Amino acid sequence: MKQIVIIGLGNFGYYLAKELSLKGHEIIAIDKSQLKVQNAQEFVAQAIVADATDMMALQSIGVDSADLVVICIGSNLSDSILTTLNVKDMGIKKIYAKALGESHGRILEKLGASEIFFPEKDLAMVIARKIHNPNMIDYIPFIEGYTIVEIAPPKHFIGKRLRDMNLINQFSVQIIAVKDVLTDVVNIVPTGEYMVKDSDILILLGKKENIDRVREIS
Repeated sequence: MKQIVIIGLGNFGYYLAKELSLKGHEIIAIDKSQLKVQNAQEFVAQAIVADATDMMALQSIGVDSADLVVICIGSNLSDSILTTLNVKDMGIKKIYAKALGESHGRILEKLGASEIFFPEKDLAMVIARKIHNPNMIDYIPFIEGYTIVEIAPPKHFIGKRLRDMNLINQFSVQIIAVKDVLTDVVNIVPTGEYMVKDSDILILLGKKENIDRVREIS
């Protein structure tokens, strides 16, 4: 369990605080708005009304003892920048910061934020991938040029053994695991004798363009 401080309880910060709390982390939620703080009180360890641009306010809360600080301040650019500077000056090593755009992100990076995220951009990319590839269940970035992708097996694969599909030789794509969605059983590195079922999800490793070729199989 980590102690995580979330600064800014707009929609993104609110749901992030809630989800991390459900996963068992100790969440300290901070916002200027009394109403937003009240809304988060029921599921976080502490919900505090404070101005994060005030270094003394952050120190009084004990932000410097947190394992991680996530700055989710929305439209106020100056508040975001000053809060990031304050948190960095307090010695926090892991700082995640929400950016409104590329230039804002570069500023936050130079101020010492260890991770920059663009919620709207990132979500748009995920949705675009799902629209472009409707049979894609999930997508995980891997090393440059390669991805690990979960896909529902094309109908042509159902009832076939993995060795008969021969994806590694035909497409240079490796099936690294198979998950049965009905039982949640995951078969890691399945053998060539494994027969694909319609309840399976295939987890593939390969270059994006090669995985796209597999997905296009009817």
